[in-house]
Amino acid sequence: MPRVARIKSNSGIYHIIMRGINRQTIFEVEEDYERFILTIQRYREICEYKIYAYCLMGNHLHLLLKEGKEPLETVMRRICGSYVFWYNKKYGRVGYLFQDRFKSEPIEEDEYFLTVLRYIFQNPLKACMVTKIENYKWTNYIDYIRGSNQTEIDFVLNILNTNREQAIRRFIEIINKDNDDECLDILEKQRLTDDDARNIIKRHCKIDHVIDIQKFDKVKRNMYLNDLKERYGLSIRQIERLTGISRGVIQRI
Repeated sequence: MPRVARIKSNSGIYHIIMRGINRQTIFEVEEDYERFILTIQRYREICEYKIYAYCLMGNHLHLLLKEGKEPLETVMRRICGSYVFWYNKKYGRVGYLFQDRFKSEPIEEDEYFLTVLRYIFQNPLKACMVTKIENYKWTNYIDYIRGSNQTEIDFVLNILNTNREQAIRRFIEIINKDNDDECLDILEKQRLTDDDARNIIKRHCKIDHVIDIQKFDKVKRNMYLNDLKERYGLSIRQIERLTGISRGVIQRI
């Protein structure tokens, strides 16, 4: 079956996702994360693309960038080829590291640009890896707060306000806002451990103990149960086991 043609962006801006082949971890230790960040900065100078956001997540990554003098396909070939060559040499392996070709979506409007920016920076938060966005080390979120010449912060902040201090405050407000954003993502759901699932339930439902979800009224309880299934990928059996709510109730939602 022929591949579907990649949708071109009129603005040149794309949200990009890459994942490890067979869900393989692509960042084992801090040195690996650091090497990938160094790689995208190196090719930023060569290819003249603009980086707005990145988030490295163990077995996949998100980028938000604008094409420069080279097309997106060439840029990603350079970045991934360089990193994979280094990674394979370090770990004594051969073959592919990333799964198939990268996924991308074009970004044409400022409003959706900000939505994707928030979506990328909130990835570790929604995965319950941290409780605050700024605590996750492998994004460039903090560049917008402290200033940086490695991230195109001016484009984003100028959208928000011409006054830099007010723009930064507005940026923090927007990026940390609770939301139900839906953007390009990895479609396959990964199996969650019970510990991960417990953390998700407690955080999303704002409860101290997972069984406390039984204390909610029916409408509120069902809303949360639906979120746990559809948004976070918890299985019906796992929700039943952890919360004590019967399978029949969960299945009917």
